[in-house]
Amino acid sequence: MTEPLRLTGLAPLISDHTRMLVLGSFPGASSLARQQYYAHPQNGFWKILQAIWPSSPFDIRADSYEKRINALLDHGIGLWDVYASCEREGSLDSAIRQPQVNDLAALHRRCPELRLIAHNGGESYRHARHSRTLGLPVVHLPSTSPANASWSFDRKLQAWREVMWLAGLL
Repeated sequence: MTEPLRLTGLAPLISDHTRMLVLGSFPGASSLARQQYYAHPQNGFWKILQAIWPSSPFDIRADSYEKRINALLDHGIGLWDVYASCEREGSLDSAIRQPQVNDLAALHRRCPELRLIAHNGGESYRHARHSRTLGLPVVHLPSTSPANASWSFDRKLQAWREVMWLAGLL
């Protein structure tokens, strides 16, 4: 039996003007392969942002990753994951083994305007105790993953829209 490979996550996408940090658990296989957050075409993350800001370039089918990231940062949203690395086969959070948690305090120091931490899904939210130590509001958003089929797109969209409002982004 071979040892599982140790996977390393993506660098944080932040700016000096990041007001809300969205924390996933760990990038899926598609995201790691492409070195892009939320790269799987069935993940609803970019579709939700497109629905919230229809005139921004968030369409995963039409807009380049660079344009999506620039628009994300322009709207005051940053992306990262709670895990810096882990062992995992496939993309499911339930398959994550031996995770190493990212240094959220160091990231917070790089984001002077950060006002809110939003955990994208349950596995990420399991680490809310770490993000709460930053002294910021912490919210649990429904996962945008296609594995979260119990929530409709419209229900996810409403939850995400409410948090964007709470963060002062709408």
